[in-house]
Amino acid sequence: ATAHVVIRHLLETNPNKTVLYGSCELSRCSLKGLTKTKKKPKYLTRRISRRKVNVLLMTEIMAGDTQEMPRLELESVIGFNGHVFSGLCAHPDKDQLIYPLGCTVILKSLKNGKQEFLQGHTNNVSCITVSKSGRYLASGQVTFMGFKADVIIWDYSKREIYARLQLHKAKVEGLAFSPNDKYLVSLGGQDDGSIVVWNMETREAICGSPASAHSAGHCHTIQFSNQSDNIFVSAGNGTIRVWELDVPNRKVRPTECQTGQLKRIVKCIEIPEDDSFFYCGTTSGDILTVNLKTKLLNRCGPTKHKFSKGVNTLKALKTGDVLVGSGDGMFSLCSAPNFKAIKKVQLEGGVTSISLRGEGHQLFAGTEAAQMYRFSYTDFKEELITTSHDSAVNNVAFPFGCSDLYATCSLGGIRVWHTDTSKEVLRITVPNMTCNAMEFMMDGRSIISAWNDGKIRVFTPETGRLSSIIHNAHSMGVTAIAGTSDCTRILSGGGEGQVRMWEIQQGTHRLIETMKEHKATVTCIKIKNNNKECVTASSDGACIIWDLVRFVRNQMVLANTLFRNVCYHPEEYQIITCGTDRKIGYWEVFDGSAIRELEGSVSGSINGMHISRTGATLSQVGTRSW
Repeated sequence: ATAHVVIRHLLETNPNKTVLYGSCELSRCSLKGLTKTKKKPKYLTRRISRRKVNVLLMTEIMAGDTQEMPRLELESVIGFNGHVFSGLCAHPDKDQLIYPLGCTVILKSLKNGKQEFLQGHTNNVSCITVSKSGRYLASGQVTFMGFKADVIIWDYSKREIYARLQLHKAKVEGLAFSPNDKYLVSLGGQDDGSIVVWNMETREAICGSPASAHSAGHCHTIQFSNQSDNIFVSAGNGTIRVWELDVPNRKVRPTECQTGQLKRIVKCIEIPEDDSFFYCGTTSGDILTVNLKTKLLNRCGPTKHKFSKGVNTLKALKTGDVLVGSGDGMFSLCSAPNFKAIKKVQLEGGVTSISLRGEGHQLFAGTEAAQMYRFSYTDFKEELITTSHDSAVNNVAFPFGCSDLYATCSLGGIRVWHTDTSKEVLRITVPNMTCNAMEFMMDGRSIISAWNDGKIRVFTPETGRLSSIIHNAHSMGVTAIAGTSDCTRILSGGGEGQVRMWEIQQGTHRLIETMKEHKATVTCIKIKNNNKECVTASSDGACIIWDLVRFVRNQMVLANTLFRNVCYHPEEYQIITCGTDRKIGYWEVFDGSAIRELEGSVSGSINGMHISRTGATLSQVGTRSW
């Protein structure tokens, strides 16, 4: 009777709500008469608790009512895909830097750092180019074998898709606009091997052709001439071709350039403004100069000191000099005839992009290590303007009670960032090692981290100094880590499925206990506020609630999934799980029973999750999650 009075009151005061309560499962007919609405709602009911009655309010689910979920607006991104050759472009308006990151093309203002995002690709962006007028951008992508890879032409002023072109399979290797924005030429990847010329006005293909002869190798790069809309150049493994476009007959005719006995793999092409010749950067570390009219090799240099790890990118200046970016990270200014270095600067990671701002008074370079540098032509000194991880980011952590800083971990180390400016504050480097997980201790005096070499490393957050290290913590790498609220103990999980508790003291450590229940990798560990209980998630499809006093299992949750993450509800009577089955599960801590299950993703696994302190908001991330 009391429950019915409560429900009646809630429904009268909240006519658009549905009531779920206690251990009673209420049907629609059992609630008849409680409301006086003409159109009865379809109530969502579920068993909540066997121990106590909790009254919850949930949004009413009306029959046939499908409300769109609001999208989160992206504010800023830290990242740059430096593995895309010539992927960093300065727009002709001198205000925007354009570069790829994942499936997105990012426009970043050089004045205030504001970012804009062009989103339309379904997979990673593989190439980017900007038209000479700056009116259009074009980007290509990779996709799965047998599927068509899109080329998207963007209207720069409207920041929207101008055309979506689909002919290439698996990958788009390169793109180039004609000097007057009449045509776009696209180069397919190794599994496609074709060149297609597109009409920008009609947004349709004019003609296509195999990129290289059957006796030659894969074509890597393509470039339009600066003065003619009908001539472009392609090059690759043992092939250098000059193409002439015959629009009335819808044909494109290639002419093979003669290099004699010289055989090279060309990575990049650069054509100076007068179109008299063009440069080809090779994997051998030398640069070929080919006459564009006669299609004959003029010279090859430098003769003595070649560029280490090959020439990745070239840019010709109006002075006649050439900017060269090599695979060993050397950024050089060379004289044109013999390619002798006039000035050079060592950068971090192989140089993959060079772009000029305006007439070339300012230079930009991008590297494989996801670094962006700015140069002044006069002093030729590097200035690091953007840095980020160049591999997968495995974890993100905020210090307790602080939102001004956060830390991330990846292959090679840990980085601490300033939230408002997105600037790197601290970098902790451990070469050739992957940090799988890390966390700030509650007092903020240390960062505990889990590494794939089986070690637990503890760093100071102010200086990044290594304060403690636990060798051989797990035989198959440390995959999860968490610290207690008193900052004296650490819980770690390994690839072999073991959970271990460590006592940390000044300069020393001690193994307290090893808990063996999981049969596969431990993916996440969360500790209760009183430090007497924890929950661990594993790829074996089990979440285990442990007693940290007796070091025994209290409860086990089993599901047909690979659990990726787990967290306690703020009141700590429930745990929330997510994994590869795309479901978010709510479980009772007391007996491990399932409370409810929500579909958290349309396709792909849910890899991360966090609940707010009030318990009102749950955020999740994953593969194409919504």
